[in-house]
Amino acid sequence: MEVRYTILLIIIGSAIVTLIPRVLPLMLLSRIELPEWTISWLKNIPVAVMAALLVQSLLMSDNQISLTSNKLELIAALPTFLVAILTKSLIGTVITGVLSLMVLRFVF
Repeated sequence: MEVRYTILLIIIGSAIVTLIPRVLPLMLLSRIELPEWTISWLKNIPVAVMAALLVQSLLMSDNQISLTSNKLELIAALPTFLVAILTKSLIGTVITGVLSLMVLRFVF
């Protein structure tokens, strides 16, 4: 397989563009001391992002809030949330969600 020079430059450029927003803040923030309120605020960002993604995928259909169009997903979310809260295990939560939805789609 032959790699063209332009394709190689595109791959290297894409890697650099992807790497800069991840490494640069890490390098800058590792050298300064952040206030305690900033650290506590930053700890909530993953939860807020996950909540926004879940609400959008579970409750939205055709850019409108709909509780009836995603019934199976909403039902599968219940044991998934329970496992997430009780175990705080990412792999357990993912497996529970996938298995719950799989069983519900097989049955209904």
